Amino acid sequence: MTDYRPVLVVTCLDDPTADLVITELNRRRVAVARFDTADLPASLTVTATVGAGQEIQGTLSTPTRTVTLSAVRSVYWRRPGGYRFDHLDAQDARFVEAEARHGLTGTLTSLGCLYVNHPFRVRDADYKPAQLTVAVGVGFTVPATLITNDPDEARRFASTNAPVVYKPLRGSAYQVVDVPRTIWVDEVAPESLDEGIAGTMHLLQVKVDKHADIRVTVVGDRVFCVRINSKHLDWRYDYDTHTYTAVDPPPGIEPALHAYLEHFGLTVGCFDFALATSGEWVFLECNPNGQWAWMETPTGLPMTAAFADLLERGHR
Repeated sequence: MTDYRPVLVVTCLDDPTADLVITELNRRRVAVARFDTADLPASLTVTATVGAGQEIQGTLSTPTRTVTLSAVRSVYWRRPGGYRFDHLDAQDARFVEAEARHGLTGTLTSLGCLYVNHPFRVRDADYKPAQLTVAVGVGFTVPATLITNDPDEARRFASTNAPVVYKPLRGSAYQVVDVPRTIWVDEVAPESLDEGIAGTMHLLQVKVDKHADIRVTVVGDRVFCVRINSKHLDWRYDYDTHTYTAVDPPPGIEPALHAYLEHFGLTVGCFDFALATSGEWVFLECNPNGQWAWMETPTGLPMTAAFADLLERGHR
C-alpha cells in the first residue's frame, strides 16, 4: 500500500523512545514508516530521481510499507544503526558503506519536509566547543572552560580555577575486557593531569556549586523543564536515586533556548543546566538528539504528545 503523507521514523530496532511516539501517531491514525539505515539492502529498497524543475521523486519500501518520497510530511531522525556490510571484506565494505551513506542518507536529507532533527544539523550541533560558544552568544551563563592538549596549560587552569571537572568531548563507545564502560564527568586535581594530556584534546571546566540539575526538552515552540535531584556530580551515574519535578524556567531562559536552536537549525533539543546554589541556571550542554521519555511518567509532562504534534503537523 502507498501511505499518504506519512511520517518516516529512522531508528534502530531497540528504541523505546521512538516506540512511544509511534504509538501516539498510530492512535491518531497518522501513517508511519519505520526503518533503520542498517536495513539496507536486506529489507529496504529506495529509488529516487531528481530532474529539472521538480523536487526529489521516488519511493522507499520496507516489508510493510511503500512510501512516496514527495508525500513525506516529516522525518523523525532518532538513532539509526548506521550501515553494516559484515559479509564483505574491509575494503569493499568501506566502499559500499560510503555509497550507501551518500545515497540513502543523502536522499533522506533532501526531502524538503520537517526534520526532527535534520541529521546534518545534529552533526553541526554535536561539538561541545561550538555549543559553549553559541550558549555564551545567546546569553546563557557558561562555566569557564579549557579545551587543550597542553599538559602545562591544563595544570595551570586546574590550579587557578579549582575545583575543576573533566568531561569527555563526546560520548563514544568504550570497553574494558569487552565490557562497555562510561567515562563520567568527574573532579580532577592538578597533579593528576600528567603528560598523557598531550595525546589528544581534553575539556576541563570549572565545577559549578550546584544543588540540583535541570533537563530542558524543547519540542518546537514547547518547553519542558525538569529539576533532577541527584546526589551525584554526573546525574547519569545512577538513575535509581533521582527525584524529578516539573519547574518553570526563570526569566530570559526560554528566549535563549529558542535562539540557541535557531542558530543550529534544530527543531528540538535537550539542554542540561546546573542549578547553582545561587539559584542561577548554568548551561552545561545541549544534546540535539537526547533522551527525554523517562521523565514523562514521574512529571506528567506531555512530551510524547508534543513530539507527535510536531511530526503530525510537519510541512513541505
